[in-house]
Formats: sequence, C-alpha cells, structure tokens
Amino acid sequence: MKSCLLAAALSALMLAGSPALAQTAAPAAYQSAVAGSLRPADEVARDPLRHPAEILAFAQLQPGQRVADIRPGAGYFTRLFSRVVGEGGHVYAFVPNKTAERENPRADALVAAYPNVSRVNGDLDAMTFDAPLDVVFMSQEYHDFHIPRFGVDVTKMNADIFKALKPGGLFVVIDHQAAPGAGNTAVETLHRIEGAQLRKEVEAAGFVFDGESSAVANPADDHTLNVFDEAIRGKTDQFVYRFRKPG
Repeated sequence: MKSCLLAAALSALMLAGSPALAQTAAPAAYQSAVAGSLRPADEVARDPLRHPAEILAFAQLQPGQRVADIRPGAGYFTRLFSRVVGEGGHVYAFVPNKTAERENPRADALVAAYPNVSRVNGDLDAMTFDAPLDVVFMSQEYHDFHIPRFGVDVTKMNADIFKALKPGGLFVVIDHQAAPGAGNTAVETLHRIEGAQLRKEVEAAGFVFDGESSAVANPADDHTLNVFDEAIRGKTDQFVYRFRKPG
C-alpha cells in the first residue's frame, strides 16, 4: 500500500512539472534505483531525510540521459542517477581540481562499481564535458562555491553550466536555506545561502526558473545554526530548485 501511495505521489509530481515528460518517465524506475543493491547501508539509512525518489522525480531523470553530478562526494545521488539513466545514459562525477586529491578516490570507486559513470576533473568556473548534458545536478554544494578559499567565479560557473546543457536541459540545485535577507552572507559561517539569492544568480546566466520542491524542507529550522551543528545536521531546511535552459 505504501509503495502504491508513493508511486501515485511521484506521478502527480511529474505531471505538475512537465506533462510531456510524465508520459515517458516511470515512478517505478525511481523506486528501483532507491532499492539498488549496491547502495551502502549508511546511505540507505539517510533516505527518510533525503527523500531520493521524490528528488529523482523532480529532476525528471529518464533512461538514456547524460547527467553531471557536481562534487558528488561519496556518490549518494550518483548511484541513483546511474540506475535511472541505464546503459544508454551516462553520469559524470565532476570533481573540482581544488578538492581532487581528497575526492578523486571516492569518485573512482563509483566508476569501478558503475560502468556508466566517469570521473571528470576541472575548475568549477571552467567546466566542460565531452557531450551536451540533459541535467546538471548540485546538492548542498552551491553555497560553498561562494567561499573565498574555493576561488570560484560563481557567475562564470553558472554560465558554463548553461553552456554545457542541451537546449531544454535542466539545472537542479539543492541547498541549505538561509534566513530571509541573508543573501550569500552566511555561506562560510553557517554553510547556508538564501534561496532567493541563488535563484537570482542562476537566472542571470539565462536560465528560466522551472519549479521547486518542498521534499527536504523543514519549517522547524530557524536558519540560525551552522548546518554541521548536531542539533540540526541532516535536518536543515533545504530548498530544491529546477532551472531550465530555454529552447
């Protein structure tokens, strides 16, 4: 009964976002990806907080697509993307040069486990891929790229993502919500960014705002704590935005 209700909810979500895509995308594919046997137990344990099937549906992932997961970490979403896009698709685990020494081994482990995943290194504000992309995905990372030590030109980064996508391609961003009016002033102290600020920056690159999801929102978070504070870690108020490249 629970799986039927989830399937119905995912179908409704896709229909609200894009009727044309909803005719070909199957909620069962997202549930199957979440049930993948190669997923580590510690990642599966985080599913009740991260709502992966709902995020996959919101991102409108489909078989055969090419997806870039920006700074994938241990690969929570990379693993899911790999299962959904299948043999005819491809997932690029993009690891920034700045953090490559630490993060390349984790990306290489994903490449070894999933034949349709490859590692790509580069500067965040000079990203290129060997083929046009259907989706660029960034989870809980965008705020970091405003921190001076990363040395990223965020305006250029957004422009490069726009360029890397096919016409009609999607840029999906999840991040920790900051207090109203905070803009990008809390990116280093609290590791948060105001959703309105992020939206303004991404739209300035030419993207059209295409929808938002409340799947990982938490109204009980007052936006005053650092996201690594044990009182809120894993339970922050997060926004999920979808942007579309015109055409």
